[in-house]
Amino acid sequence: MLIFLVVIFGLLLLMMNKNRKRQRDDLEMRRSLSVGDEVMTSSGMYGTVTSVDGNVVTIESTPGVPSRWYLPAIGKKVDPATEYASADDETTASEAEATESDAGGTGTSAPDGFLSEDQVRRPYRDDKKD
Repeated sequence: MLIFLVVIFGLLLLMMNKNRKRQRDDLEMRRSLSVGDEVMTSSGMYGTVTSVDGNVVTIESTPGVPSRWYLPAIGKKVDPATEYASADDETTASEAEATESDAGGTGTSAPDGFLSEDQVRRPYRDDKKD
């Protein structure tokens, strides 16, 4: 019985230490925020820090659109966004459009790369026709 209690107590200590370490790391990250840092809030909004005033952080998600956030609402720092567009990507995109038009596509894919409902159902309907 005593061994069982010691094991449970040891596991509780391990869990508490992990949580404390994570809280310390989060606090250090928030203390080190400075103007120009790219951050993500705990709700998932990305932006650039424009000012830090005590417990209030001003984030600019779109140029000219600032929003004020409570410091503990900042989830993490992120690497600055980079553009990955290259000539190869443009060639691949134009080839995909050509393939879609050859296959009788409607060209209604969403601009963010998701397929329309018709494009998702088409392969299923085509398989049923055979």
